[in-house]
Amino acid sequence: MVHDKKGKERDDVGEGKDDARQEVVQIVKRGAEFTEEVLKENERLRYRVAQLETAQSSVGKDDSLVAELLAKIRRLEHERSEIGRRFAEVEAENQNFANRYIEIENENNNLLNIYVASYQLHSTLDFHEVLQILIEIILNFVGAEVFAIGLVPEGGGPLRPLIVEGMERDELASLATDSGVVGDVVASGEPRFVEFSESREVKLRDPGICVPLKIKGQVIGVVLIYRFLQQKTELAAVDHELFTLLAGHAATAIFASKLYTDSKRKLKTIQGFIDLMTSEGAAG
Repeated sequence: MVHDKKGKERDDVGEGKDDARQEVVQIVKRGAEFTEEVLKENERLRYRVAQLETAQSSVGKDDSLVAELLAKIRRLEHERSEIGRRFAEVEAENQNFANRYIEIENENNNLLNIYVASYQLHSTLDFHEVLQILIEIILNFVGAEVFAIGLVPEGGGPLRPLIVEGMERDELASLATDSGVVGDVVASGEPRFVEFSESREVKLRDPGICVPLKIKGQVIGVVLIYRFLQQKTELAAVDHELFTLLAGHAATAIFASKLYTDSKRKLKTIQGFIDLMTSEGAAG
């Protein structure tokens, strides 16, 4: 009985040891599994850290690239602005050159017009041709629409019309030469200009422009301009030059052609005039 009891106790002890051994094995196994899981998690975390470090490095590189691109954009904007400024300067210079070219071209045309007008005035000694040339000069070169040219009597009295355009000749014949605008111009020998106006009313005694015709300082007539053509909006520098031309050359042309026409009956040719002057010189 005792033996059986002891044997049973030994069996119980053996079984207890096996259970303890199994429990230790399980604990060790679980520890190994836990350790393996920790190592895997550690490896995963290390890989994630590496990814984050790579991303951070890439972000840093992107920021550097963005900063470099912004710097280039600012530099290109500055260059573009500078090119635009220089282009504007060159464009302004080109415009100035173009304007100057136009001015020079106009001056050349004006000089040509003055030369042509002067040449035409002295190209003939026929009185009527001279008057026709004066009409063309005032119409085409000056651009007047209503105008007249008249002679001033030496002893005073009303104007003697030579050319009348746009108004009645009889009206002009009543214009006094010793009073008003004409009287002032005849007395002073200086032209008279008023402010240019397209809608200026035509008044016989108040011409917009009155230019004296002079020979050796003596006023023998006047050019009266009352209104300009519609396309003429202002007086140009060439107009004043043409008025100066008319003041001297027109008077000389009118005077010379009148003398020649009156003496044409006696002097049929220039040769006759030369013969006459030669004979007078020889007699003297």
